[in-house]
Amino acid sequence: MPMNENNKIDRAMAETLLKRRDPFAHKGSYGTVLVIAGSVGMAGAAVLCARGALRSGAGLVRVSILPELFPIMQTAVPEAVCRPRTLDRKELSGYSAIVAGPGLGVDFDEGPIRNVLECSGGIVLLDADCLNRMAVNRQLQDRVKEAKGTVILTPHPGEAARLLRCTAMDINRDRPGAARMLAEQTGAIIVLKGAGTIVTAPSQEIYINTTGNPGMATGGTGDVLAGIIGGLAAQGLTGINAALAGVFIHGLAGDLGAAALGEYGLVASDVAAMTGRAIMEIAGNQIRQQEVGNEKE
Repeated sequence: MPMNENNKIDRAMAETLLKRRDPFAHKGSYGTVLVIAGSVGMAGAAVLCARGALRSGAGLVRVSILPELFPIMQTAVPEAVCRPRTLDRKELSGYSAIVAGPGLGVDFDEGPIRNVLECSGGIVLLDADCLNRMAVNRQLQDRVKEAKGTVILTPHPGEAARLLRCTAMDINRDRPGAARMLAEQTGAIIVLKGAGTIVTAPSQEIYINTTGNPGMATGGTGDVLAGIIGGLAAQGLTGINAALAGVFIHGLAGDLGAAALGEYGLVASDVAAMTGRAIMEIAGNQIRQQEVGNEKE
């Protein structure tokens, strides 16, 4: 599908999606993100996801993780609160946004994920191992379609290929078409990662991101993206707007990191660290434009 100029995710679009901060706000004003992530050997995925959520402005982040990994989380991300893997339905219904999947591994208990889809009326983002489980479990796909809240799926081409039962080469041959097919098949908002990340949803336009660089082709950057989108959703952005703003911010953070460190040396932690600066650049320009408008009035 040819890309129209209006379908680009660019700075002008991002500026319209980010909100100015209320000078009288408190941490509860910016939502609570629950991250269900990590396993033995892959605690880093939970760390990176939590950092992405915090750096994108979420008021509170809680991480549902194995108890033996609590010390890692509390050391790496002291701002986050650790929670056990099994959470009751009342608690699940109280989160503004939930991100599940990074680093869960192949043998995770999908019970908590099913509970999230049934109980959360907020925005639920499924990534990584949750997507791989969906590819082999038709019942989980059905639960995504019937979810109480809004669902966002963030596959890379390999995960998208497993969901669509084709090859990654097929996905990359027609990325917009693949994203559209996934959206219609699952009923979810789709973020198809890669060079020119694509965002779409059932019966909606296809949007292609304009930020990012080859240095971001490194492990963990997708975990940061999941956290960023979750953090924005927790602050009140709709699912589609959180996805649109999130991919632009994530790519811009990567561009800022590459400018400082080079594409070869860029790692996911650098992208998380630059997220705040990326938002500052976007929001700073937005504020300057508003001030100019006020002066004219």
